[in-house]
Amino acid sequence: MAAFETTRTAPFGAIATYNVVRFFGDIASNIIAWNDARVTRNALGKLTDRELDDIGLSRSDIADIAMQNRF
Repeated sequence: MAAFETTRTAPFGAIATYNVVRFFGDIASNIIAWNDARVTRNALGKLTDRELDDIGLSRSDIADIAMQNRF
């Protein structure tokens, strides 16, 4: 049985196009993650200390929780 190695080069501009699409996709993902963290911080920030204690959190935990959801 013979083995053939077939490699084809990408069409002209395909890699550059992929990098541009990935760049804008990464920007969109970062904006969505930032917004999710912002919404989480705002929602938890509106809770009273007693409500936060009921769910096992304190005010100082809010930033950490928002950052965990971001990445």
